[in-house]
Amino acid sequence: MAKPTRWVTDTGPEHSQWYIDRFRRLAAEGADLAGEARLVDALVPPSSRILDAGCGTGRVGAALAARGHTVVGVDADPVLVEAAGATYPGPRWLVGDLAELDLAAAGEPEPFDVAVIAGNVMTFVAPGTEADVLRRVAAHLRPDGLVAVGFGTDRGYQLSAFDDDTAVAGLHLEHRFATWDLRPWRKESDFAVSLLRRPAD
Repeated sequence: MAKPTRWVTDTGPEHSQWYIDRFRRLAAEGADLAGEARLVDALVPPSSRILDAGCGTGRVGAALAARGHTVVGVDADPVLVEAAGATYPGPRWLVGDLAELDLAAAGEPEPFDVAVIAGNVMTFVAPGTEADVLRRVAAHLRPDGLVAVGFGTDRGYQLSAFDDDTAVAGLHLEHRFATWDLRPWRKESDFAVSLLRRPAD
């Protein structure tokens, strides 16, 4: 990795295990952990190829795989990737820096129909790499493919900066919502879900 992510620099050494334990507890309590997956599933045909960029513990990618999609998940944190593989066998889980993403080198040359960047991933990448992350994710999409991105707008990464980075990455904003269940986005919203399109060649 060229630069350490904010996940590394802004959290302590026990944070990854805390995060794993948190989502295992939520799952055991019956919490709804598949909201992002439901939206992404509605955007693509059955049996699509989906990139879970910043997959964390694998909850989103696993829910999409359970719906019949082929999923590849990538995260910079090897502890989270190991937990994803242990909890959700089936999808392929890989360790990688999204700012330098090259899945062909990892044996995954086929393009994706859609990528999902959930769980505030964009606010945890290394500072200054946000446009690179979006550009590298977009490069793995088929022409006319989609990226679904959600993050809190009060976490140090302004939505205006995200929109600038989107343009630099060659993606076009098609829709924006305040939640993954499609509540209307307003200027005062503290969360944004953006659906971005890679132009058709």
